[in-house]
Amino acid sequence: MNQRATRVRRHALPELDLAALLERTAKGDAEAFAQFYDATAAAAYGLALRVVGNRALAEDVTQEAYLGLWRAAGRFNRHRGTAVSFLITIVHRRAVDRVRATRAAARRDEVYHWREPAVNHDPTMEAAHVRLGAAKVRAALAGLTSEQQQAIALAYFDGFTHREVATALGIPLGTAKTRIRDGLIRLRRLLDSNRP
Repeated sequence: MNQRATRVRRHALPELDLAALLERTAKGDAEAFAQFYDATAAAAYGLALRVVGNRALAEDVTQEAYLGLWRAAGRFNRHRGTAVSFLITIVHRRAVDRVRATRAAARRDEVYHWREPAVNHDPTMEAAHVRLGAAKVRAALAGLTSEQQQAIALAYFDGFTHREVATALGIPLGTAKTRIRDGLIRLRRLLDSNRP
């Protein structure tokens, strides 16, 4: 037998085997799928890498493509194409989708950063503002009646509902609501009057 005939047979035989493996995979044969993967993974990864241009992304695309192949193996028809072309189509589609998604995400990030100016945070300055604000609120609370202070403290510092405030203070619900509302109005006025 000459070398050319041997070379042709080597290329034809694996394709027949790959088609059979893919047909068995369609029936849920995990061992056939593993053999198909071993025979084709390098080519699939190579294509994915050429399309996405990044090793980590190419690995992800290849993994997604084989997952898709496992699910779509039943659609393979050896009379319409080879098992390799079936796989390559899946890999190429996944890779192109990944490139598009990556570009779209980059554009969204770019637009966001263009619209939103960068804000430098100074934790010390922020802490000072919080303390100053807390001191102003404490001073303004001192300007409320003791009934308003109690109702607001229960509602906003202890997290009580209006009904729970009324029960805790032994007053009707309407009275509790009025004390909280009037206290907040007075508190807002006191805080506004203390602004520089």
